[in-house]
Order: sequence, then structure tokens, then C-alpha cells
Amino acid sequence: MLGVALSSFWIHTIRQFGDFSLIHLLSIFTLIMVPAEVWAAHTHNAARHRAIMLSLVVFALIGAGLFTLAPGRIMHQVAFG
Repeated sequence: MLGVALSSFWIHTIRQFGDFSLIHLLSIFTLIMVPAEVWAAHTHNAARHRAIMLSLVVFALIGAGLFTLAPGRIMHQVAFG
């Protein structure tokens, strides 16, 4: 997840804010939360680890998946014709 989040900063297809778009907020979120979840696991804080991992799945994976379906994107054309 860190590799994908980092590599997203070199993708500038949608430029809403200069060279960046809302999807980059998910990348920033991921870059912050992955070390936090590793620390939670390292300190045996299972409840915090579980909550962070759930938020990463919901926001970083499902949220990013929904962004791919935005009008003008290739997956929107594939899914909706």
C-alpha cells in the first residue's frame, strides 16, 4: 500500500488542485495510517490495529476504487459504456 500511495504522486491525469486531485488525499491518508497501524501491531494494541486497518480498507481501497469510476476515467467507460 505504501508503494502505491507513493507512486500516485507521479500520476497527474486529473488536475483539480494544481497537479493534484482528491485521490491524492487518500494517498496522504495511507502514508500516515500504515506506519500507525504497524506501530499499533508492534505495541500489541489489537483494537487500534484493527480499527486502522478497517479504515485503510474502507477509505484507501474502496474509496480509490470508486474514484476510478468517475466520469472521464477509463473504468467509467468500461463499466458504463
